[in-house]
Amino acid sequence: MHDHEEFDDELPKSKTQMKQEMHELQELGRQLTELGPAQLAEVPLDDDLREAIDTLHRIKSNEARRRQMQYIGKLMRSADGEAIGEVLHRFKERDQQHLRFDRMAEEWRRRLLEEGKEAQSDFFEHYPQADHQHLRQLVRDSSREIQKQKPPTQQRKLFRYLRDLFMEVG
Repeated sequence: MHDHEEFDDELPKSKTQMKQEMHELQELGRQLTELGPAQLAEVPLDDDLREAIDTLHRIKSNEARRRQMQYIGKLMRSADGEAIGEVLHRFKERDQQHLRFDRMAEEWRRRLLEEGKEAQSDFFEHYPQADHQHLRQLVRDSSREIQKQKPPTQQRKLFRYLRDLFMEVG
């Protein structure tokens, strides 16, 4: 008796499967065109595909952009879709993690400014590695800024400090 998985691997792909794979590769190609130069440099691409993406960014005409996207889709057929997909997935996870850190920083900033010393004690209990003196100073400066209705310069500094701390801690 033959093993069914072995037998299935020998069958040619159906037209539907091939179309589905083409659409997935085209979608990967579209996602590549949305990356910035630094992220794009991290993706394993051949020179032709990299040049096609660079060219797309220089094109203004909608019709020419559409044709260039088709060309990118065609080049994607010979690209390592799995490796590209893994890198794009890592970027997506990293973006989600950054969003989580931003939300945490915003929530802690709000608490530190509204709840005062109690929130500070809570924060230092959760994050003992934080620079206590620096954080207290940022909170004091942010509170003064709010009272005097000044632009949120110190509040932004407090937010960045918190976000950076969360990123370090992981």
